[in-house]
Amino acid sequence: MQNNALFGLLAACCLLTSARAGESMKIILKNGAELRGEVLKEREDAVILDLGHTVLTVPRSDISIFEKVAAAAKTAAVQGEDIYFVEPGREAMTVEKNVQRVAESVVQIQTGSGLGSGFIINKLGYVVANQHVIAGEREITVVVYRKKPGGLEKQPFSKVKIIAMNGFLDLAILQIDDPAAASLPFVPMGESGSLTQGQEVFAIGSPLGLERSVSKGIVSIRARESGGRWYIQSTTQINPGNSGGPLFNSHGEVVGVNNMKASGVGVEGLGFSIPSDVLRLFLKNREAFAFDPRNPNAGFRYLPPPAPPAKESKPESAATSG
Repeated sequence: MQNNALFGLLAACCLLTSARAGESMKIILKNGAELRGEVLKEREDAVILDLGHTVLTVPRSDISIFEKVAAAAKTAAVQGEDIYFVEPGREAMTVEKNVQRVAESVVQIQTGSGLGSGFIINKLGYVVANQHVIAGEREITVVVYRKKPGGLEKQPFSKVKIIAMNGFLDLAILQIDDPAAASLPFVPMGESGSLTQGQEVFAIGSPLGLERSVSKGIVSIRARESGGRWYIQSTTQINPGNSGGPLFNSHGEVVGVNNMKASGVGVEGLGFSIPSDVLRLFLKNREAFAFDPRNPNAGFRYLPPPAPPAKESKPESAATSG
């Protein structure tokens, strides 16, 4: 009788610990990292999670939040669009929480002449950056910042290829040429056309070399024309070193590529970003801007046309009008 009672108790415990097995769950770790996947098994000391590409055992002592993914969010998977991704139904969050889920995808671009920013867009290690940051450079380093239990860890990648670039659009595609790139997090693309005046946006980058800096603002104008191009004008602080970094919306989607700011005495809060809708066109038509190291004019720079012959000058009159 006692053995039967013990067996019943153990069976009840097994049912309790596996009650969420098969459900899609969201786990936020104490270090801020977020995991989503199907629960395979729950134990007293850990949760076994199927992430799709791997199975992970997460100690309960490392878990801060453990909650079920809403039905709408469960059906919304990351979808491939050419070489970038979108995530329909992505949850809106505060800037603080968004930074926790997208910051690892923002990188620093180092060249022999300066610094810039960029962001990873897929598992192939493709990185979007500004053309002016890497123009004329052949030695480029991409620095990734990974969250570890003891803090942040810098992970530099020196084998970087230029895939495409265009000076007029001031956009470039780089690729981290390393097998480890497949494990790096990437960010989904949003639609800049859906932005509205007053909407909150934020940027992450390395202004003046101050890595992983976050600044917040609102959309001033969704489309501001300048020099035949248009930009998102926002109050987000953008400084040298922010170039190429992402402008995010409240869903943690890239809606712009930070590009420049208006400068001058007393001028503040005039930042400009290349809209993500322009970036999408650049990414989809990257073959037109393909970089060929054998031809420095291919993809991003063309020689100016020859100047017309100078006209013969006539003798100047000694008299000049008043």
